[in-house]
Amino acid sequence: MEFIADFHIHSKYSRATSRDMDVKHLAEWAKLKGITLMGTGDFTHHLWLEELKHHLEDLGNGLYKYQDIYFILTSEISSIYSKKGRTYRVHNMVIAPSFKTVDKINEILSRSGNLASDGRPILGMDAADVARTVFEVDENCMLIPGHIWTPWFSLFGSMSGFDRIEDCFEEQTAKIFALETGLSSDPAMNWRLSALDKFTLVSNSDSHSPSKIGREANVFNCDLNYKTIRETLKNKDKDKFLYTVEFFPEEGKYHYDGHRLCGVRFSPEETKANKGRCPKCGKPVTVGVMNRVDQLADRPEGYKPSNAIPFKNLIPLDEIIADAKGMGKTSQAVEKEYRSAVAKFGTEFEILLRASKDDLLKGLSPRVVEGVMRVRQGKVKINAGYDGDYGIISIFGDEEKSSEGEKQLSLF
Repeated sequence: MEFIADFHIHSKYSRATSRDMDVKHLAEWAKLKGITLMGTGDFTHHLWLEELKHHLEDLGNGLYKYQDIYFILTSEISSIYSKKGRTYRVHNMVIAPSFKTVDKINEILSRSGNLASDGRPILGMDAADVARTVFEVDENCMLIPGHIWTPWFSLFGSMSGFDRIEDCFEEQTAKIFALETGLSSDPAMNWRLSALDKFTLVSNSDSHSPSKIGREANVFNCDLNYKTIRETLKNKDKDKFLYTVEFFPEEGKYHYDGHRLCGVRFSPEETKANKGRCPKCGKPVTVGVMNRVDQLADRPEGYKPSNAIPFKNLIPLDEIIADAKGMGKTSQAVEKEYRSAVAKFGTEFEILLRASKDDLLKGLSPRVVEGVMRVRQGKVKINAGYDGDYGIISIFGDEEKSSEGEKQLSLF
């Protein structure tokens, strides 16, 4: 069966997350979005783990269920440690096939830090040791380096990462078969590194609130069980892993370089011209994802490996509606129209990915439909995100945001 999966999220027990990041609200929003399989996030946190054990039905195949939504046991671990005289900060997602396995992992990891302090615990544990621990507990676990290009906390991060995956995970590298691209990069950027060809690239929302789940996701066509999903990712099976859903990477918080406090946004070329420093305060700029990919790439832009999994860049429906209306995406009018649209078409992904233009015109305003079509065609304008600020997307240019357009929309 074809289904959409979002493996990487956080619970209400993580810092800076919504109080609604609980099983009930996750299931509600998964239905709205059209997501069949959700990661639980944060299985290392004892209170969240209790809630998961209470609410989720064990299906006996490595997956769990709440109402109509399937769940897979996931957590993210932050490793901050010194290695060969340098400090590294690496985030890794761990996926486990059972609560029994989770309990064993938690028991061992708790010796290296306080798992109760946050849903995403910070451990002074080498990333290679985290991997070693996880695989020794259960070889069927998956460890997926998270948002691998984010400057401050990732495998290849410009401020705290490695140049080679083998330098991070040592002999455990052979057991890792998937990497998470993160919001600020898409697969095409990762294809420029030949060393990544053997890995399956996955995309997830890393959501801290229910409405953000599925902003990046994975589309499978396989049986809904842990073993099959793991084998599909391990084998990079293009028949069963159809494509990923991606942000336009420019919308991510760290696509370009820059210094947020001074309002300085740089392309890699501009950073080089300024010798890596902010022209306003003189401090080093945060080197973003695009620049870091350029540093490590051994291929030109546009290269596509023969075994690459396809992807589709999308913009969430509420952002499309907000841009069409000329309003903030958190406004009540946008939320009302969003829920009305989803009620007519079943799910958000049905609107964004599948429904024809003719069908969409039967239930949505022409302007919103035009927005969806432009997004599918990649016809968007983006001021790239930098140094922790999201990029600003425009589907309709200022010249199109006329009063006539707003009058037309108000009729619906």
